[in-house]
Amino acid sequence: MRTQFDKQLQTLHIELIRMGSLCEQVISLCANMLLKKENLSADINAAETEINQKERDIENLCLKLLLQQQPVAKDLRIISAALKMISDLERIGDQAADIAELAPYLADCDAPGKVHIGDMARATVGMVTRSIDAFVKSDVKMAAEVMAEDDEVDQLFEKIKLELMDLIRQNGLDAKAAMDLLMAAKYFERIGDHAVNVAEWVEYSVTGVHKNDANF
Repeated sequence: MRTQFDKQLQTLHIELIRMGSLCEQVISLCANMLLKKENLSADINAAETEINQKERDIENLCLKLLLQQQPVAKDLRIISAALKMISDLERIGDQAADIAELAPYLADCDAPGKVHIGDMARATVGMVTRSIDAFVKSDVKMAAEVMAEDDEVDQLFEKIKLELMDLIRQNGLDAKAAMDLLMAAKYFERIGDHAVNVAEWVEYSVTGVHKNDANF
């Protein structure tokens, strides 16, 4: 029984890695759509659809493990954490799709290349990658590093706000474009928050303690 359970847990890890990889891909795609002005809407929609399917597949696997194996202690925490994590990963796909919807309105605007949007995208991709890696490796230290990296994303968001204000003052950017870019930056900031949520569930899966113990 334990051998079968371990195989199913390994499958869960693999599926989560795949879902995380799709999230990384869709973040990069929406950043390229903003910065390089490539029409990547079809690729982003396809990736988001696949992310949604992964969420359903992993949820079904977790429920199967709960019903058939009736895990306890750390095994139960791992499965419970995975169920929470996939919700945040699915939301990352949604946020990336929201960024992609803004890109066409900025197609004739050079401002995305003048602010730190690309830096935010790279930072959030790294956070998503490491949060999933931390789960697979049960690495609490790596999860804590992801949480700390959110400060960098928040600082980049504040920097972008100031950069956009300067561009408006210099008559280098109209208010509508500035608002669209600020909204895109906010979506990236939210992606960072979801990666932090994943990292917090990693910590819970290993230690049994969550940042918000009031939920348990």
